[in-house]
Amino acid sequence: MNTLEYNTQRAQLKLREYGRNVQNLVAHLRTVEDKEERNKKAATLVELMKLINPDLGKNNESDQKVWDDLHIISNFELDIEGPFPKPDASVLDRKPERLKYYSNEIKYRHYGRGVELLIDQAIEMEDPKEREGAIVAIGRLMKGFFQTWNKESIEDEQILKNIKRLSNDKLDIDIETVKELGLFDSEKKHSNRRSSSNQNKGRRSNQGGKGRRNNNQGGRNRRRN
Repeated sequence: MNTLEYNTQRAQLKLREYGRNVQNLVAHLRTVEDKEERNKKAATLVELMKLINPDLGKNNESDQKVWDDLHIISNFELDIEGPFPKPDASVLDRKPERLKYYSNEIKYRHYGRGVELLIDQAIEMEDPKEREGAIVAIGRLMKGFFQTWNKESIEDEQILKNIKRLSNDKLDIDIETVKELGLFDSEKKHSNRRSSSNQNKGRRSNQGGKGRRNNNQGGRNRRRN
């Protein structure tokens, strides 16, 4: 008559994500005397462990992790030759690295930390055109953030002043060009303003052409008289 076996009577699971069956297979693997056969079965078991945990992905780091897990389940007592070196038992005592937190205050909370990081990256740019493009993109982003959290509008001069302060005066752009072309406005406003500017230039050009035609007609009339 078979007696029931409770989990409290079983050996504690080393890695719960693989389950007890894998742990039993690892225990059986340790009893295989022929090393070549043990290596083959270990490789097969690793493939099974990958199927159990498909979230690990398929890359060199994930493969090494599964082989390391195999050694962990065996209490580092499994004598096999795998594609990766056998890990040291001290890996179990390692603590994850502490996340880096920024201790300094955010100067403008409505812009957020992301804008400050973008400004730091823009400062490192060596190409003047790339840096100017980054300033325009940052200014447009900052203006959008400000209008999201405030009902009032903000002038382009103030946006540029904030950029200069956050960059310690390392980033600058001609404010008159910004205002004329609407560089800090949204894409839609920017394209509309640029189209309007081109239309105005076209009108001035047409007016100049009409003036030249009128002058030419006047000259012809004088010659006829």
